[in-house]
Amino acid sequence: MSLTFTRRGRVVPLAAAALSLSLAVSACGGDDSGDGGDGGGDGNLSVTFLPKNLGNPYFDASSTGGETAMDELGGEFKEVGPAEATPDSQVSFINTLTQQGVGAIAVSANDPEAICDALDEARDAGTYVVTFDSDTNPECRDVFVSQADAEGIATKQVELIAEQIGDEGQIAILSASANATNQNAWIELMEEDLAANHPNIELVEVAYGDDDDQTSFDKTAALLQTYPQLKGIVSPTTVGIAAAARYLSTSQYKGKVALTGLGTPDQMREYIKDGTVESFALWNPEELGYLTAYTSAALINGDITGEEGDTFEAGDLGDYEVGADGVVLLGDPTVFNADNIDDFNF
Repeated sequence: MSLTFTRRGRVVPLAAAALSLSLAVSACGGDDSGDGGDGGGDGNLSVTFLPKNLGNPYFDASSTGGETAMDELGGEFKEVGPAEATPDSQVSFINTLTQQGVGAIAVSANDPEAICDALDEARDAGTYVVTFDSDTNPECRDVFVSQADAEGIATKQVELIAEQIGDEGQIAILSASANATNQNAWIELMEEDLAANHPNIELVEVAYGDDDDQTSFDKTAALLQTYPQLKGIVSPTTVGIAAAARYLSTSQYKGKVALTGLGTPDQMREYIKDGTVESFALWNPEELGYLTAYTSAALINGDITGEEGDTFEAGDLGDYEVGADGVVLLGDPTVFNADNIDDFNF
């Protein structure tokens, strides 16, 4: 039995490393040319983005940024992903990428634990794992590229909805899936902020649209029917806020029920201009993808290990430092409204 040393100094049997992977190659439609298995990791400047699901404009933008970065670095960029953002739908893709020996997998996790075993196998095989947008448990990855501080994101969304409803009345949250790490963290912080600083705002329900347009559309209708006194909806997901805006824009609730949350300017432009939505927030997902790719390259090149205090250069974005728990922070979210939305194109 042949043996190979991984970058962590562990010894793993090559036969075992390949054992569970062949089936996954055909399952996810990846590169089946048979040129994989070069060990990934050190010196292999190939980064594959694995978003929560394909066909999501938010992740289309982050992949655009990732591809730009890899072009600058002279490396290889790919994107693969499931059609639906279910907890274990990313596992087969991770297995395939491990077999192909990519240098790094950049994944936005649909579930903090469901993909950990697959990521552990990838790392044991020498592939670096960078999470972005939505983290796994910290022990399952090398670095998490966070779009913004979780508390800052939560505070901004509460601030926007409070301004738009006069700091009183019933609100609901329309989130992504019930297992989404980032949304759940923001919602918990939003609930704390509401309780501490906005006693006249009542959060009546957290609904889940599963990051599916039609489900989010239907959930919006159900919320408005269930709570006739509802004054506002916060949707901390780009799919959810666009679907909710689409429903509100042609309903009797347009201009009467406030909607804010996290969206992309291209998705929300028409709803800002027609008065359905006053303002919403988001970081720049292209910059998030760009930083994620540079972080992945820094790991592959040995510039960083993911330890707190490591520093690296991220092209046009400048210098970054790895913080506690292996987190790299992109920056603060931007608020979009009628005054500035045409300044952005993503």
